[in-house]
Amino acid sequence: DLFAGIGGTRIAFERVGGKCVFTSEWDKFSCQTYRENHKDDHEISGDITQVHEDDIPDHDVLVAGFPCQPFSLAGVSKKNSLGRAHGFLDETQGTLFFDIARIIKAKQPRAFLLENVKNLRSHDKGKTFCVIKNTLKELGYSVYDRIVDAKCLVPQHRERIFLVGFRDGDVFDWDAVPFPCAMQGPTLNSILHSPMEAPEEPFTTIVRSKTKVADKYTLSDHLWGYLQAYAEKHRVKGNGFGCSVVGPNDTTRTLSARYHKDGSEILIDQGNRKNPRRLTPRECARLMGFPDSFKIPVSDTQAYRQFGNSVVVPVVERIADAIAACLAGKPVILPDSSFQMNLPGMVAETRMAVSA
Repeated sequence: DLFAGIGGTRIAFERVGGKCVFTSEWDKFSCQTYRENHKDDHEISGDITQVHEDDIPDHDVLVAGFPCQPFSLAGVSKKNSLGRAHGFLDETQGTLFFDIARIIKAKQPRAFLLENVKNLRSHDKGKTFCVIKNTLKELGYSVYDRIVDAKCLVPQHRERIFLVGFRDGDVFDWDAVPFPCAMQGPTLNSILHSPMEAPEEPFTTIVRSKTKVADKYTLSDHLWGYLQAYAEKHRVKGNGFGCSVVGPNDTTRTLSARYHKDGSEILIDQGNRKNPRRLTPRECARLMGFPDSFKIPVSDTQAYRQFGNSVVVPVVERIADAIAACLAGKPVILPDSSFQMNLPGMVAETRMAVSA
C-alpha cells in the first residue's frame, strides 16, 4: 500500500480478501490514524524514496494514490546524444511515480491499481499521462484507465482517474465493474448526523434527549458574512467562485484537503434562522465511504485533510472486486445494493502491497 494515507484503499481490498504486507506513508498524522485502524505485523515505512525495492515483500497487487509532479520529457535522441538513459529510468526520475515504477519492475506484481486526480490526463497537454502509461506498458503490463465519479455510490461529485494494470495479458474490463447509475446515487441525508443516533464526542452532543451537531461547526456571523460577500463579488464578475450551501436532498462538491480552512465548498443549510455549518469529521468520513467503526484520533484540522486526500472506499471496493475476480479467473459482478464482496477460494491467495 503506497502513499497509503489513512488506508482507504486498503479497506477496499481487504473487503475482497486482500492481506496487506507492506505500507508506506510519510505524514505523521496520517500514520497515527492508520495505526489506530489497521493492526499489522509490519511497521509503516516512511519516505518511499528511501526504501529499497528489495526490502519490499513479494505481493500480488500494488496499490498507490500517488502525488503527480511535472515530468521531464526531453526527447530520446537528445538523451542518447548526452549519453543518458531513456525510458522510465530517466523520464520519471525525480518524481514519486518513479518509485512506483522501480518497485513494479523489481517485484513484478500480478496487478496494480493507481489513483490520481482527473486532470492527470490533461496535465502538460497529456504528455505526463502518456509517459505514465508508456512506462507501465514498458514494464510489461496491459493498462486500463477510467475516470469514475463517486456520486454513484456516495452523495459527492468526485471524479478521479484509476489505472488498472495486469501483467498477464488483456484480462480487465471496466464495463464489468458494477457501478450504479449516478442519477440514482444517494443524497446527503444518508450521511448527515441523525437526532436519533448515538452521540460521538466531540462531533455531536445531547440536547433534550436528542443528538445534535456540536455548535462549533456552525459558522460565525463574521465568517458567514465574509463568505457571502466573497461569493457576491465573484458573481458580479461572472466567476463561479464562492461557497456552496446544500441540503439533505443534494449532492456535495468535491471534498478537498483545504476544507479545514473555512468549509466553504460544502456548507449544510440549517434554515433561515441559523447560519450554515461545516460537515463534522465523522460526516466527512461517511461522505468518503468509511464505516462508522473507523476511528478518528486526530484533530478536526488533520481529519479534514486526511479525508479530503483519501479515496472513496466503495468506489475502490468495486474496482478491487473486479481485479480480484480477474486474478482468480472468475469474473464476479455484484448487485448494486451490495458493498460487501466475497471471493471464496482466493481469500488466502491474494496479497497486497500498500505504500504512501
